[in-house]
Amino acid sequence: MSFGPYLLLAVLEGLVSAAVLALTAVGLGLVFGVMRVVNVAHGAFFMLGAVIAWMVADALPGPPALGFAAALVVAPLAVAALAAAVDFGVLKRLGYDPDATIVATIGVLYIVEQAALSLFGPDARPVQAPFNLRLQLPWFGYSGYKLAVVAAAVVVLLAVWLVLSRSRAGLVMRATQIDGETARAFGIDTDRVYAGVFALGAGLAALAAVLVVPIQQAHYLMGGDPLLLSFIVVIIGGLGSLRGTVIAALLIGVSEGVVSVFFSPTLAKILATLLVALVLVFRPQGLFGRRAA
Repeated sequence: MSFGPYLLLAVLEGLVSAAVLALTAVGLGLVFGVMRVVNVAHGAFFMLGAVIAWMVADALPGPPALGFAAALVVAPLAVAALAAAVDFGVLKRLGYDPDATIVATIGVLYIVEQAALSLFGPDARPVQAPFNLRLQLPWFGYSGYKLAVVAAAVVVLLAVWLVLSRSRAGLVMRATQIDGETARAFGIDTDRVYAGVFALGAGLAALAAVLVVPIQQAHYLMGGDPLLLSFIVVIIGGLGSLRGTVIAALLIGVSEGVVSVFFSPTLAKILATLLVALVLVFRPQGLFGRRAA
């Protein structure tokens, strides 16, 4: 295969990675933007979504599409419910103190990973894709499911944007983000807002994991790379900027896909880390973030 088709294949793989990364990073960015909480357990919520997806798909008999559809509903809701419980039971009791919440979410990360290891086991488990369509391009065949993952991520991100920008819930979240004390004075239940945002962020990570698990398989340690890359994306895109997060995810995902195909995955992560360093030096607020007053 010549260079052009090889590059196209690398870009397609990068788009799939970017779609999953955008969903995961948007969830992380929402939590920090509204709550000012650095959620180190975000990768564990991602992993838990994949593990629950395998459990649901494995438990349901019948065609793979049925189990996968059930996993798309059950896994994000279950992870979101767990995240809301973590918020009420842990983060709220700490008063959302930045330092204390970092330590607390590290503890949640270890607890979730060890629980997954005990109940799920150390082996990677495959989840069958809901369909096996293969698109035949002039140069090579490509998985139709991977393109469906990209399309699904676009639809979900548009839905998140509509909720944040056009709904009353989005208005309440933005008011709480700007000034929690004033929002509370106007009768907004900020504790409920924080729990909802934390649950939404975890649910988006779990949804991303369900979409990608037929490609990567479920494993109890699979949350490390998504967590690291999500932090990179949020820093580059700018805290609180949905547009910046999506653009940064495209930049990191596609570049990682191309570099991984032509060179090595390790080099791709080195370049991403270098880009973060450059952004922090020359534009600390991120590409689309607002400079602090």
